[in-house]
Amino acid sequence: MSLLELNCARYTMAKESREKKTYPYYRAIESEQSTVVKYKGKDVLMFGSNSYLGLANDPRLKETAKAAIEKYGTSCSGSRFLNGTLDIHVELEEKLAKLVGKEAAVCFSTGFQVNLGSVSALCGRNDYLILDQLDHASIIEGSRLAFGKTLKYKHNDMESLEQKLKFCNPSSMKLIVVDGIFSMEGDIVRLPEIVELAQKYNADIMVDDAHALGVIGEQGRGTASHFGLTDKVSLIMGTFSKSFGSLGGFIAGSNIVIDFLKHNARSLIFSASMPPSNIASVSKAIDIMLSEPERIQHLWDVSDYARRQFRDRGFETGHSETPIIPLFVHDVEKALRLSVNLVDDGVFVTPVIPPAVPPTDSMIRFALMATHTFGQVDFAVEKITAAFKKEGVL
Repeated sequence: MSLLELNCARYTMAKESREKKTYPYYRAIESEQSTVVKYKGKDVLMFGSNSYLGLANDPRLKETAKAAIEKYGTSCSGSRFLNGTLDIHVELEEKLAKLVGKEAAVCFSTGFQVNLGSVSALCGRNDYLILDQLDHASIIEGSRLAFGKTLKYKHNDMESLEQKLKFCNPSSMKLIVVDGIFSMEGDIVRLPEIVELAQKYNADIMVDDAHALGVIGEQGRGTASHFGLTDKVSLIMGTFSKSFGSLGGFIAGSNIVIDFLKHNARSLIFSASMPPSNIASVSKAIDIMLSEPERIQHLWDVSDYARRQFRDRGFETGHSETPIIPLFVHDVEKALRLSVNLVDDGVFVTPVIPPAVPPTDSMIRFALMATHTFGQVDFAVEKITAAFKKEGVL
């Protein structure tokens, strides 16, 4: 065994989980991403997806993607910076900027790359990044590449945030970076209070709306829209792999900041650009979202219904107030075992364990789509209730 292999062999968690038959990752789905998917040849209900608007398998997106391939091919074969910018990239960026109420936007190939490149590029040697401790991993990774100082405050704790702001040099740039909807807990950022503190301490705000676009705000326009604070937020980031049923991401802000990122965000400059099919399908998804408000309304109706069902049965759901509902288990092994057993019972859910959360916060993540029915929720709740009781969690 080589030294490289010896180093890697020290990681044993996956091996141990496979031996216990509680390994819940890289499960090969054999169908399109819908409320019902094929897994090991049988139908299971999908409650582990981020396709909040249920558009990932929408026939209109499929036809739009096919048409883009016919016209532009399957790849741009280069970075946006050089040969990989198409007219439809520019058109989508203009549509996105208008959607979230900013002057300009730029698209990256993944949402992770948006945060990795933007956060690291915007924070210089004498600047500060101030992060919620439950921010997404891509924000954390971006902060590790930044030359400035990173400070973390307690989750949604405004007193903790103010203490960090007081620590900063008043004359330095301070960028507060937060999730709009926190992807595991399902709660919404306290943006009005953050805006007040940002104004008090002369800080800028960047909101990661990966899980908020298509879910909250006027016609699904995100967190700043939800609170009526679009003009108080400097940067709005979003992804295409969730509500918009595609792949990629963007960041929107002033012309000055976006132009800077176009020439300094390394994950943009040195990555191949989004393929034509993805660009076209995102644009179509935005059109559908804006023209079908009943889709978002049903998402909320079925999400509120599911949350009530779980809480009435004694589940601990934390501060969830969105289509993301954490079902706390507080035990890593039980969370893994529940996920594996539930898919055998016809319900696909995902476990959330370290390093995503502390061991004592281990949970099952239950996520709703606009295409779920109340009957599907009832079936899932009954199966999950029985499984939690069997594990002694309820």
